[in-house]
Amino acid sequence: MFDSVTMTALSSALDGLALRQRAIADNIANINTPDYHAKRVLFEEALASSVAAGDGDVTATTARSLEPTRLDGNNVNLDTETLSGIDTMLRYQFATQAINGSFSSLRTAMRTTS
Repeated sequence: MFDSVTMTALSSALDGLALRQRAIADNIANINTPDYHAKRVLFEEALASSVAAGDGDVTATTARSLEPTRLDGNNVNLDTETLSGIDTMLRYQFATQAINGSFSSLRTAMRTTS
C-alpha cells in the first residue's frame, strides 16, 4: 500500500506543492528587489506522465518566470502570487486528506483483524 502508484504520486505532489509554497514565499519576500525574477515550480505534467507510466515518482523543478518585468527588472506580481498561494494551499490540503484517508482505511483494517 505504501509503495503504490497512488501513494507515491501523492507524496511527489506534496513535495512539489511544498516547494511551490516556498517559491511563492520567496517571490513575495523579493517583490521590491530589483532584477529579481519570480520562481515557478513545475511538476504536474511530469507527475501525470509518471502516473500514466505506472510510477508516480517525480521531482519538481524550479524555473524563472518569463513574465514581463517592471522598470526595475522585477517581475513579481502580488496578485499572481496570492492566487497561486491559495491554489497551492487547497491542493496541499486535498492531497493530505487523500493520504489521511488511506491511512484511516489501513488503521480500520488493522483493528478488525486483531
